[in-house]
Amino acid sequence: QVQLVESGGGLVQPGGSLRLSCAASRSISRLYFMGWFRQAPGKQRELVAVISSGSTTNYADSVKGRFTISGDFAKNTVYLQMNSLKPEDTAVYYCNAKNSLQTYWGQGTQVTVSS
Repeated sequence: QVQLVESGGGLVQPGGSLRLSCAASRSISRLYFMGWFRQAPGKQRELVAVISSGSTTNYADSVKGRFTISGDFAKNTVYLQMNSLKPEDTAVYYCNAKNSLQTYWGQGTQVTVSS
């Protein structure tokens, strides 16, 4: 069974940066979207950023200008560069990947922004 494995979360001060990485445990054919979602305590999971196999990107309004998504669809990897982090960015961040048959999720990585 394919797994998505995230890394790069942690504790950072407001204004700091983190880079999240996600890789599939084995090759997944014909992915057309990869992205990142997050879920803060007591809130619903929300889209943070997504990238298509054609390199089109889309961001939540709350992260535009601060976060950058990139991906390598040949290697089934996706990254999220997070700059100018705010306390409200604190959440568990989940990697997501889709093809025509299935949606895949990672186990999540905690990001905490606090002084």
